Formats: sequence, C-alpha cells, structure tokens
Amino acid sequence: MWYVSTRGMAPRVDFEGALFSGYAPDGGLYMPEKLPQLDRDTLRQWSVVSYPSLVKELCSLFIGPELIPRDDLNDLIDRAFSRFRHKEVVHLSRLKNGLNVLELWHGVTYAFKDLSLCCATQFLQYFLEKRKKHITVVVGTSGDTGSAAIESVQGAENVDIIVLLPKGRCTKIQELQMTTVLRENVHVFGAEGSSDELDEPIRAVFADVAFVKEHSLMSLSSINWSRVLVQMAHHFFAYFRCAPTLDLHPPPPVEVVVPSGGAGSLAAGFIAQKMGLPIHLVAAVNYNDIIHRTIQRGDFSLSEAVKPTLASAMDIQVPYNMERIFWLLSGSDSQVTRALMEQFERTRSVSLPKELHSKLSEAVISQSVSDEAITQTMGRCWEENQYLLCPHSAVAVSYHYQQVDRRQPSPPRCCLAPASAAKFPEAVLAAGLTPETPAEILALEHKEARCTPMRKGDDWTRMLRGLIEDLSRQRQGRFRNAPA
Repeated sequence: MWYVSTRGMAPRVDFEGALFSGYAPDGGLYMPEKLPQLDRDTLRQWSVVSYPSLVKELCSLFIGPELIPRDDLNDLIDRAFSRFRHKEVVHLSRLKNGLNVLELWHGVTYAFKDLSLCCATQFLQYFLEKRKKHITVVVGTSGDTGSAAIESVQGAENVDIIVLLPKGRCTKIQELQMTTVLRENVHVFGAEGSSDELDEPIRAVFADVAFVKEHSLMSLSSINWSRVLVQMAHHFFAYFRCAPTLDLHPPPPVEVVVPSGGAGSLAAGFIAQKMGLPIHLVAAVNYNDIIHRTIQRGDFSLSEAVKPTLASAMDIQVPYNMERIFWLLSGSDSQVTRALMEQFERTRSVSLPKELHSKLSEAVISQSVSDEAITQTMGRCWEENQYLLCPHSAVAVSYHYQQVDRRQPSPPRCCLAPASAAKFPEAVLAAGLTPETPAEILALEHKEARCTPMRKGDDWTRMLRGLIEDLSRQRQGRFRNAPA
C-alpha cells in the first residue's frame, strides 16, 4: 500500500513514511494511492466482530505485512486499547425515539481522540524501537487532541511532545489534563489565540523541510493519516450495530451523524463510503460553520473570527481534512486540489468549482447548531433518557431530534459521541443539569501545573523553533555523556 500527497508534488511513501510525516513536503496530506473495495461477504464477516478486531482488519488493509507483520499488528492494537474503561472499548447506547449514540470516549482522557492516538503511538514506538530513533511530536489542539497525545507518549524515552493549546478557550478540565502532566518529555505552551492561530507557527515550522528532517519532527493532529485510518472503524462499527440486516441486496443504508471540527472523522466516513460501506453522512457543526457553508453553498472561506462556543473542541475555522475530501470527490485530482488549497491559503476564501460542490452536496448533508440548540438538546436527552450528552455529542443529536420532530422517514441513524459530558461541566450547568465528575478528573484541580505562555506580540514560530533546537541540544548532550 502506497500513499500519495493530495497535492501531487511529493514522492509516494509507504505507511511508515506517512505516519512519520504529518504534512507531505508539498504541503498536502497523505492518502492511499488506491482504496480497497469491500464486497458483501467481507462486510458480513466484519459485522459480527468486536471494535478492536474491526480496527485490526482495517489496519491490515492499509499497513503492509512487510512493515508490521499481522501478529505484531494485532498485539500493538490490543496494547493500545488495554487501558479503556469499557470492555467493548466503544459502546452503543440505544435511547428513546430511535436515538443511537456511539460512545467513543471510554479512553483515559474521556475523548474519542484516545482511540486513534493510542494506536498511532503504538505504531510509532514499533518503528522507533526498530530504527533506534527519537522524534519530537508537535501538536496544536482545540481541546482534546493535546491531552490524548500527551497521555499516549508521556514518559517515553524516544519521544518528546510539544503541545500548543489556546489558553482560556478550552475547558478548565481539558487544560488541566495537559498542564498537570509534569513528565520530562512533555512541553506545553498556552497561546493567547484561537486553535487556528496556533496552527500557523506549526505550519511555518513544518514548511522548513530541512529543519523538520534535522530535528526529526512529526505531527499527531488529524492531518496524520494513521488517525484517519483508525477513525474509519467508528463508521463501520456504527453501521454494523445499527443496520437492521445485511441480508438485503443492496444492503440497507445507515445515517451517521458526525460532529465536525477539523473534519478528520468526516474524511474517515467518506473513505469508508468509497470502500463500499453503505452509510449516508451528516456533518454537524457549531456556530463556526465553514464546513456547513462549504457543503451548502460551496463557500470555503473564513469568517472574520472564531466564535467561542459550548462545543469548544469544534471552534475551528480551518478544517484541514476537507482537503482529503476534495481530493476524493475530484477523483484523486491533485491538480484541482492543489489549486483550491493554495488559493485558500493565499486568500482565505474559495468558491468550489460547480462540479466539485455538486458532488460534495450529494455525498453529505450538514447542519450548523447554536449554543441554545446545544443546551436544549442536552436538556431533552436528559429528560427523555436520564442520559448526559457532552456539548459536541449534542450537536449531532440536535440533528436527530429535528428529523424526529419533522416525522420524516429516514434510515436508521447513529450519532457519534466524541467526548464524555464529564469533561464539560460548564456546558452541563448551562443546560440546567447537574454535572457528574469522576474522581480522577476532580483530582486534577489539586495537581501542580506547568505551561509556558505564548503572548500576543510574541514571535510564536521563533519560540517553537527555539524549544525544538533546545531539546535536540539536550539530547545530543545526554548522548555524549552516556557511558560507553
């Protein structure tokens, strides 16, 4: 299995190359050169397996056995999921009014990012140990990615991790999950800006290909192919648990409602669809609605500013995984994708070509949800089911309730729930409900915290480069002083 850049100007790489790269050297994102096609028999076989087994089957299609033999791959995935609180790893809650909620948040940090990051870092460790290498991971976060990435590599001797978080724009719990990890290999910056603004110094650093190579840098945000690969399993699992039968020909569809920020899970759904999974996709976003406007009107352009909302992890204006979706829908046309994305980077505003917009609006429907609708949905779900939704899950469930109230006939529907309500007590209170906070989250308040400020007016790129250079110097010093 080979991977190519969506912009078509970089050499193709294998899975290891895509895993360690983040962005391709031409600024694009890696995608499989060819997508495997799944027949009915394969779907039927997969329909009865557990979530971890599904991840193993999917990963084996995209990671050649010459890179990771199948037995090793199975062991890595078992190890990745060993610390999840639920025996099934993910869990489908069947609630009233046909509401199916797929809980993706049973990992250590109570968010769906744990699922893909714990696998990605197992793959990383496998190659690092084999190659006797060290890397520095750089991550920008809007809330959950940072804590899941830190959790998955903290204490590792062959990995340093640098996380940039938007100070005051994620919840207190999200921030504490990052700043209270005092391991030597964990370095956290708190930036006075939005998650889109802190992505800029990261992009600037990764644009310097020689610097990236010299300091062995990589990213674990959802630009990384391994993240999208594991997230495909959500869609397969949702389908198999919600489809009434697989005996019909063609198999019946299931609607999957995806709360979207950076569009990683949405891109994963598009790929699953292209491989033959009969799902209909719904992209549900908060007030920051670039994905919704792109689907509705072909308007892929920035608003004046990111507006803070109750669904803070989705307060994003640059959904970078839309690049993967444009590439897929344009028939893997890297020229079209490159022209679109370069124009977007230059002008921050693109009107999609008619044909591409038409394909996008046929493939996915969308909805933008206000904070008021989020709290109403959380309240209604509690009233009907005594079930607490996080604000991001409520963005998806809000769409479900709209369809129920309109009494429109529709296929079975599954709403992806990306985080536990326990991480968002402020939103739970705003909905007039009582937060339920686990003891390990309450304990964060009493831990020592460490965070380097990045203030407005500071040169963030210079600060980031400076820390990376310092870490390389310290490593070289340790290596020189190590006993022979």
